[in-house]
Amino acid sequence: MSRPNIPNLRTWPRNLSTSQNGGLSTSIYGGMSTSQYGGASTSQYGGLSTSQYGGMSTSQYGGLSTSQYGGLSTAQYGGLSTAQYGGLSTAQYGGLSAAEGGGMSTSSTNIYRSNIPPWPYYLRELETRGYGWASEMIRQYLPDFLWPVNYFRVRR
Repeated sequence: MSRPNIPNLRTWPRNLSTSQNGGLSTSIYGGMSTSQYGGASTSQYGGLSTSQYGGMSTSQYGGLSTSQYGGLSTAQYGGLSTAQYGGLSTAQYGGLSAAEGGGMSTSSTNIYRSNIPPWPYYLRELETRGYGWASEMIRQYLPDFLWPVNYFRVRR
């Protein structure tokens, strides 16, 4: 079984690679890029956008949506799913996997992509919305510099 290609689902790099196009890269198309369509952009289709398809959107396909494929969905492929390809899966290609293709990978190839906002923002939203259990699970794998308490303190 392979991850489906879902029309209209916008995704951004969300692994731990700092290389170009990596999840922690600020270069164009990187997961932390603030340029148009970037993983940390607030413009339409950006990873921090609240508009439809954005990483901070609660509408269908949004990074904070509870519907299928949403970042707050526990259904297969959802951000809170522990099933294969799910955001909380430690299996290869899962959000918590350190293997190539996983969300905790530092590899510059086969980069994990997701519709969730950048990790620090996602954790903060999980905690705010009552998903503390998921935030705690992610913290077991995510480097502490990306935890909201550390990430946002540095950026003030």
